[in-house]
Amino acid sequence: MMLSVAPISSAEHLAFVRAQHSVSFLQTPAWAHVKTEWRSESLGWYDGERLVGAGLVLHRPVPRLERYTLAYLAEGPVIDWTDALDQWLRPLATYLKANGAFAVRLGPPVRTGTWTAAQVKEGIADPAIRRLTDLPSVEAPGSRVTKQLEAAGWLPQNPVDGFGTGHPQYNFELPLGGSEDDVLRGMNQLWRRNIKKAAKAGVEVTVGDDLKAFHELYVHTAERDHFTPRPLRYFETMFAALRAEDPDRIRLYLAHHEGELVAAAIMVRVGAQAWYSYGASATEKREVRGSNACQWAMIRDAIAAGCDVYSLRGITPTLDADDPHVGLIQFKVGTGGQAVRYVGEWDLPLRPLIYRAFDVYLRRRRK
Repeated sequence: MMLSVAPISSAEHLAFVRAQHSVSFLQTPAWAHVKTEWRSESLGWYDGERLVGAGLVLHRPVPRLERYTLAYLAEGPVIDWTDALDQWLRPLATYLKANGAFAVRLGPPVRTGTWTAAQVKEGIADPAIRRLTDLPSVEAPGSRVTKQLEAAGWLPQNPVDGFGTGHPQYNFELPLGGSEDDVLRGMNQLWRRNIKKAAKAGVEVTVGDDLKAFHELYVHTAERDHFTPRPLRYFETMFAALRAEDPDRIRLYLAHHEGELVAAAIMVRVGAQAWYSYGASATEKREVRGSNACQWAMIRDAIAAGCDVYSLRGITPTLDADDPHVGLIQFKVGTGGQAVRYVGEWDLPLRPLIYRAFDVYLRRRRK
C-alpha cells in the first residue's frame, strides 16, 4: 500500500472522525478552534483516492524563527497503528518538513500495559512496590509500536513521573460494557457509599451552562490544591468550539446542595469514549460528596450514550504510599477501572540543529 498525505477540509476531517468507533477529542477539527494560539491544519492519508487516515496538526513556532514549527499531533493521528508504521509516518514527515516543520511530535493512542484496580490496591499496600511498572502487566500492542518508532529514529518524550509538558502517558479508565448496576458493583465500598451519601443528603446534579459559576469554583479549587487555573475565556472558547461541531460533544455538570454549588465537572465525548476533563469542588460541605455525585452522573450519561470507556484522564505511575501523588490514583481506583499506560509522546527531528535549539529553549523556560 502506497500512502500519500495531503491537507483535507474540516468537513472531510469531521466526516472521517464520525466514521470511527472513537477518536480523542484532541484529534477533532474543533480542537483547532480551542488552541487558537497555534496555527493548525487537518491532514489526510490517502490510499489512491480513498481517505484512510486523518490527523489534526497544531504548529508551534520557534521563538525568533517563526517560519519553522513543531508539528504536534496530540493523542494521534488517527491511522492504523496495527500496520507497518513507516508507510504511514514517512509521508507525514515528508509533507511537514516541506511545509516548514523542524520536528514532528505525536502521541499514538495505543496501550503498552494495563493494571486492574485490584493490582493497583495491592501494589499500594506492598512497601516493596513503588511504581505501576513494578507490577506484572497484560502485554499490549503498544510494545510493537514502540519498537517501530525507535527503529525509525523517533525520540521518546515521556517523563519518569508520567506528567510533562504534553499529555499524560498514564491514564485511569473505567470500562462501561455493562449496565449501571454492573458498574456500581465494580466500584469499591467507599465509592458506592459516597454516591449513596450524596443522594441521601439531597445533592442535585444538573447539566447546565453556567461557566462563570464553574470557573469561580475551579479557581477556588486551584488555590486550595496549588495548581494554575485556566482563564474563563479558555472554557468559553472550548464549549463554543466543541458544541459547534457536535451539540453533545461537551457538557457541564453542576452539583448543588441546598442551593449552593458544591462541585462541578466537565465531560467530553467522541463516539464510544467519554472523558472527565476538568473538575472543581468546594472546601465546605465536602461531607455531602458532590464530586462523587458529579462523577456518577457523568458515568451514567456515558453509559446511556453507548460509550464503552469512561476516562478519568491522567495519573502518575507512583504506588508509593508516601508520595503525595498517590492520592490521585487512590481516588480513581475506587471506580473499579484500570490503570493504562500508553506509548506516550515521541519526537522526530526533521531539522536537527533547530530541534536542539528548541529543546534548549524549553529547558530554560522550565527552570
